[in-house]
Amino acid sequence: GYGVGGVAVIIETMTDNLNRTVPDVRHCFSKTNGNLGTAGSVAYLFTKRGEIIFEDVSLEDRIMDVALEAGAEDIEITEDDILVITTPESFGDVQDALTAAGLKSDNAEVVMSPSTKAEITDIDQAKKIMKMIDMLEDLDDVQNVYTNVEFSDAVLAELDA
Repeated sequence: GYGVGGVAVIIETMTDNLNRTVPDVRHCFSKTNGNLGTAGSVAYLFTKRGEIIFEDVSLEDRIMDVALEAGAEDIEITEDDILVITTPESFGDVQDALTAAGLKSDNAEVVMSPSTKAEITDIDQAKKIMKMIDMLEDLDDVQNVYTNVEFSDAVLAELDA
């Protein structure tokens, strides 16, 4: 579905009762001025991929060697961390190879990564989006919530205050 400001949202659920889950999810969207779409309506905006994050950038060379040899697709290096990107299928193999080489990641998971970002600069919209995400995550049947939201620095500072 879509939240305020054009934020795309994918919700993974596990349920034994669609007649309970769908109205609960729809309620979260409508309560925060969003719209529940049909299954797959925003899927084209996301790519399923494995992400393995290391905060110790001094290990760059070792991580690159091991990860690429194990089948990683890409490695993104910033001044804060190293992100190893894999296909969902090769995620386990790459993570196992890194662990076997004595490289412990700070976070590793298969995620739905957005191909585009929806930047939110309005604090009221940001509060609605955060409320919607919290409401969705509080539902028993919801397993994961993925969005393409990106808050401006000013909005982040105000949300943290």
